Amino acid sequence: MKGYFPVLLDACVLIPMPLADTLLRLASAPRLYSPKWTDQIMAEVSRNLQENFGLSPEKAQYWESEIRRYFPEAWVDGYEELIPVMTNEQKDRHVLAAAVRARSEVIVTYNLKDFPRASLSPYSIVAQGPSTFLKNLYELDPPRVMQTLERQAAAIGQTLPFLFSKLRVNVPGFVAMLEQAMNESS
Repeated sequence: MKGYFPVLLDACVLIPMPLADTLLRLASAPRLYSPKWTDQIMAEVSRNLQENFGLSPEKAQYWESEIRRYFPEAWVDGYEELIPVMTNEQKDRHVLAAAVRARSEVIVTYNLKDFPRASLSPYSIVAQGPSTFLKNLYELDPPRVMQTLERQAAAIGQTLPFLFSKLRVNVPGFVAMLEQAMNESS
């Protein structure tokens, strides 16, 4: 992976807030990658935040408006015509089509089974779980990832171990790798 490359973020990785916050902070200046998504993906995020996490429609709308404000270049359009030729799981064909349109190298998702290699390889795209993706970003630039996580912890008024405890729920492999690296360096 090279820095500042387009990455399609599936709705499922934008719903757990500590994980979404980490992914979005790593995509902010200075950028490690360029996030991509669609109106359809954001509608799924909003719906899930309301139905499964009790966010009011107003709060879900505010969340999306902030995403639009901070990442106006992340929105992928013109992918719909590609959906019929995608061969992955039908419910996630829109995700692959958007990744193809955005020229993404990676789709970050928990639904790896919905993106078989045979469906992705014609487009030189790989699907990665969020833990693997974050590990790869760390390998690209360990100091930047650690500084971003330290800033994230400070922004929520917490310590880095507290943030790790929250992230461990969704990306345990990433947190374990960070803790091991920190132990080895001290």
